[in-house]
Amino acid sequence: MRTFMQQYADKYLHELISSIILATGLNIALEQDHTGVNMSYNFITDIVSFDADRLVEAAGELCSEVPFDIYVKAITLHELGHALDRPALEASLTRTLDFFEMRDNYSANEIYRNPILLSMVIEEHKMNIAFEETAWVNAEKLNDNLQLVDVNMFEIIKKHSLSSYIQNYEEDLAIFGQIHKEAALQPA
Repeated sequence: MRTFMQQYADKYLHELISSIILATGLNIALEQDHTGVNMSYNFITDIVSFDADRLVEAAGELCSEVPFDIYVKAITLHELGHALDRPALEASLTRTLDFFEMRDNYSANEIYRNPILLSMVIEEHKMNIAFEETAWVNAEKLNDNLQLVDVNMFEIIKKHSLSSYIQNYEEDLAIFGQIHKEAALQPA
């Protein structure tokens, strides 16, 4: 059962995010969920969703110099940036399903020991990073038009958001390199 304060925060966030969507003129639905993902855009259903608890937590991970409402505005613009890239997201669906199927058919241990499977993980990282970067470019254009977020704060939030994708990619790329190095040292 959510407390009164949590319900108040939920309502505040719904209204804040809705106002940003409305300001952009995009016809995107908004839903609250409890997935543990601060905010996401589902290109299949054309819905932006948010987890109020995770939004508060994610904003707290950033830094105290960025006010919470500014963080929410920037992340909302980012998700709307994905919506503007919907045709490219739709075009990636077949390959995305390949990645899901691979993860369903193999354990993480198998994937991280097999260079072919791990190369798919690397490909998925590259694809996700490209989509994230495009969404941020689109968000920046929306922000230029609407002037909702200070440019310096926008950059702080953008860098923080992209860093987790890049860090995961670099970690897996290092493992991939190590597998190839070990394979090269083994006798034929």
